[in-house]
Amino acid sequence: MSEYLYPINDILFSLRSVAKTQRLTPYIEDALDDDLLEAILGEAGKLAEQVIAPINASGDKQGSRVENGEVIEATGFKEAFKAYSEGGWIGLSGDPEYGGQGLPSCVATAVNEGVQSANLSFSLCPLLSLGAIEAISLHASDELKQQFLPKMLAGEWAGTMNLTEPTAGSDLAAIACKALPDGDVFRIKGQKIFITWGDHQMSDNIIHLVLARLPDAPEGVKGISLFIVPKFLLDDQGKPSERNDVHVVSVEHKMGIHASPTCVMSFGDNAGAVGYLVGNKNEGIKAMFTMMNNARQGVGLQGLAISERAYQQALEYAKERKQGLNAERTERAAIIEHPDVLRMLMMMKSQIDAMRSLIYVAAVENDLSHVATGEQKAQSAARTALYTPIVKGWITEQAQEVTSLAIQIHGGMGFIEETGVAQHARDARILPIYEGTNGIQAIDLIGRKLHSDNGAAMNALLLEIDNEIAQWRQFGLNEYADKVSVVLEQSKSATELCLAAMSKNAVLGTGLAYPYMMLMGYLIGAWLQVRALHAAKTESNFNEEQQDSWAHSVSFYCDHVLPRSLAYLYEIKFGQPTVDKLNKNVFNR
Repeated sequence: MSEYLYPINDILFSLRSVAKTQRLTPYIEDALDDDLLEAILGEAGKLAEQVIAPINASGDKQGSRVENGEVIEATGFKEAFKAYSEGGWIGLSGDPEYGGQGLPSCVATAVNEGVQSANLSFSLCPLLSLGAIEAISLHASDELKQQFLPKMLAGEWAGTMNLTEPTAGSDLAAIACKALPDGDVFRIKGQKIFITWGDHQMSDNIIHLVLARLPDAPEGVKGISLFIVPKFLLDDQGKPSERNDVHVVSVEHKMGIHASPTCVMSFGDNAGAVGYLVGNKNEGIKAMFTMMNNARQGVGLQGLAISERAYQQALEYAKERKQGLNAERTERAAIIEHPDVLRMLMMMKSQIDAMRSLIYVAAVENDLSHVATGEQKAQSAARTALYTPIVKGWITEQAQEVTSLAIQIHGGMGFIEETGVAQHARDARILPIYEGTNGIQAIDLIGRKLHSDNGAAMNALLLEIDNEIAQWRQFGLNEYADKVSVVLEQSKSATELCLAAMSKNAVLGTGLAYPYMMLMGYLIGAWLQVRALHAAKTESNFNEEQQDSWAHSVSFYCDHVLPRSLAYLYEIKFGQPTVDKLNKNVFNR
């Protein structure tokens, strides 16, 4: 079982040279000073490596449990959360007015990569808190912000999202949880399921954000409101006091992320849980999407993080494990000398490189959507919306392959729990499912993002890639330019086909959604891989060995990963009629 090493150099390179954090400078002044950034990430790496990673395997084995109506988390988690909170990490990108540090969210993303690689189960608690913090920041009244944000940004209080119900999963229109007016507050009654870190002992209070319906609410998603429901009500000094009418019923027994309690939560078994309205009545869906979009980018980051952890362990094992003879057949060889193991390792590494580039490009674009002005703000908002389903969907699909390859490299030992590598695959399996399944991400991409603006945002992205390919040719990267250009032209054609299909029938057209999302993911991955190579070859701080390392990764990606786009293009070009003919009756056999 290998130790985790925070890949600070790769992260810094992705931020500076691929995501181009200098684009933020006109709006944030000195917030991204190179020395400050390195210092922050250096300390974040120590926290991930020394405090959070060591309790990953033990947490997986121990899990969480319910005792006397309270969730008891795995040993060591409370102490790790205290260290995380006291370090100020959760408030890194928070509003300074409420105690945050006001740094760009891309810096928080870089910190969170380490936390998530170190211990995915642990990282879900602050991830949900960050989503709740953003929703309160953007939608709550000033009074509620003053009451809740300072303690949440300090890490003294945690946050959750309570959306899903037994009869309302991704279909939020079916939500039945009720909110009954009671003076200045509301009484929440209902049950929520799949609530990540819905209860624990790591913080002094837990601030639940709950979707519910008012008595006079219209049907469907237009009748959903959002409420703050604290575990403990606040006294006159704003301190936790009386227990609210909310409690955990049980925790789920899951395939992975064992140390993250996934709770069934009951609200209002007695008088009703006291809740405070966030934003306007019947407009909870707006705040919900704030939380969901924050979480969706976060889940994409989890895909990268768990892949990095699995890769590090597989690489170390491949260097140590001896099996068979070397090429000269003179002595036993470490399996890293065998071509097929080299192939698997580079399949992992090249995809991780592409995934990381996309994560930080999307993070910087998201920052620009908040801090920029005028046309740049609008362009970045559109680009962020476009990236979000690809970040969540495509990256988490790659994580399934990468974590599976880590097991394969370990051979039979990978199938044995004691080596620890199987945990990464089990943990990764939830990523394409929660915060909107990847099928929903694909539909979001082809529907809300492509069809709604008739391809304007996507065509702007394709034009940017086209222009950058021309720059590569001027620099002499013709081999890579040719390979990416072929897929780019195919992607333009696929985009037109998808637009036509959606215009003809917006329901049947979504049959093309998944292959389109995957096609765009592979194209963007290749684009950013070559951008990284271009940067490595042009920046003076890269030596020849580092340039060669990037060249190997990019060459492998273009030759072994990018061709997968051809299969998805074929699906889009020729597969629509067979999807159109499908219905539930074809499975009656």
